[in-house]
Amino acid sequence: MNNIVLPRIHQSGFDFLNNLKANNNRDWFNTNKTVYQDEQQLIITFADALLENLRSHDLIATLSGKQSLYRIYRDTRFSHDKTPYKTHWSGSFTRATKSRRGGYYFQIEPGNTFVAGGFWAPVPADMKLIRDDIAFDAAPLRKILNSKSFKSRFGELKGEQLKTAPKGFGADHEAIDLLRYKQYLLIKHFSDKEVLSKDFLQEMSLTFKEMRPFFDYMSEVLTTDINGEGQ
Repeated sequence: MNNIVLPRIHQSGFDFLNNLKANNNRDWFNTNKTVYQDEQQLIITFADALLENLRSHDLIATLSGKQSLYRIYRDTRFSHDKTPYKTHWSGSFTRATKSRRGGYYFQIEPGNTFVAGGFWAPVPADMKLIRDDIAFDAAPLRKILNSKSFKSRFGELKGEQLKTAPKGFGADHEAIDLLRYKQYLLIKHFSDKEVLSKDFLQEMSLTFKEMRPFFDYMSEVLTTDINGEGQ
């Protein structure tokens, strides 16, 4: 029986990004446009396979690997970095239906590859629901964060935190360490060696799968009332 060869990240993709970082200008990019297009197609193929893997354990609204990818052209209007191009490949996948909250993100860059998921900028109404639930009973969330699988994959919860207690909560609240979060993010970094290995696609998919207990908890908090009924 033949072994199935999964799409992978190639050294040529890293080489292109390194060269782009050293020559981040439109003249160089236009001269090397065909190289960019060839490498972009490899990333699309990789993202298509990643999407297929994701669909084996979650419902995803994103239609294709190509749709998941962000443009390499930088929006310099509101950025301190005025170079015209990003020096990484990145993309995200949206979970399907309103009852499934959270999203999957990946960034591939020499020396800075990671996958992430969670809640980057919760709207005030969502933040209130999250904090109220944690304040009422933090045990379900702590069980997820303290699990062996979570710690081995993500270490700890990430995200910006308030320096003091959020409005309406005392600084001595037993769950103040969780209530201070303004973002709730799961992040795992990968070395260049890991990224270029034949197993990287499977590792990315498994990392996304390990986010599910956290996503399922947050989805229930954000989409049901105190009686467990859909809002």
